[in-house]
Amino acid sequence: MLTIFHKELMNPPKELHSPASPSSSKKPKSPEEIMKDFLASNPTNAFSIGFGSSACFAYSPPENRHTNFQRLFCGVDEIYCIFLGGLNNLCSLLRQYGLSKSNNEAMFIIEAYRTLRDRGPYPADQVLKDLEGSYGFVVYDSKAGSVFAALGADGRVKLHWGVAADGSVVVSDNLKLIKESCAKSFAPFPAGCMFHSEQGLKSFEHPRSEMKAMPRIDSEGVMCGADFKADVQSRIGSMPRVGSEANWALRGSQA
Repeated sequence: MLTIFHKELMNPPKELHSPASPSSSKKPKSPEEIMKDFLASNPTNAFSIGFGSSACFAYSPPENRHTNFQRLFCGVDEIYCIFLGGLNNLCSLLRQYGLSKSNNEAMFIIEAYRTLRDRGPYPADQVLKDLEGSYGFVVYDSKAGSVFAALGADGRVKLHWGVAADGSVVVSDNLKLIKESCAKSFAPFPAGCMFHSEQGLKSFEHPRSEMKAMPRIDSEGVMCGADFKADVQSRIGSMPRVGSEANWALRGSQA
């Protein structure tokens, strides 16, 4: 899977940018080149969808049908989701949200997102803690112009993110693609964390802890984009708000 978002939609921590990139012999690619590479590497079953200069999604089904992890894509009412992995408690979540049993994980994430965006009282970290399983997902709300991404705490599903030549943010489960696309400005997306366009990167396991960037050095001794982890010794000063404006579909206000 591959998602690319304009930097105004998804502005990552500054530490994701490698200071080595401007002088490195290997340059980051443009979003157009990255998308072309992805589609060329999956010539028989990949497809893509674009949203002008704001965002684009590309998807291909798993090559191994016997893999333990699903790869799902769907869109409902201008909200789009790519989901990797599986939820062990999907049936109970569908009952909890009053959704049809026919919904898969990607459809559930969209419906839960939409419910919380419009009327949900729960903060994002509590919603994500209710998800049992190994998962990673990226949601793009094209109407609201917001991005929400999260990666399960067990770390079995892998996501990587990096910075393209024009500053756009690239997210993919394909590490080779990320390395070739983003030069040195890339890193693993941190497990147990979530990213929202307006709230930035946060830990849903430790929602009151600050995120800490740890420098990454590659095999060539060059500094790459940082690893990010929750600093459990720190505490964000104010108590988190619990209204709908604090949830994962936050629009226009800060939690």
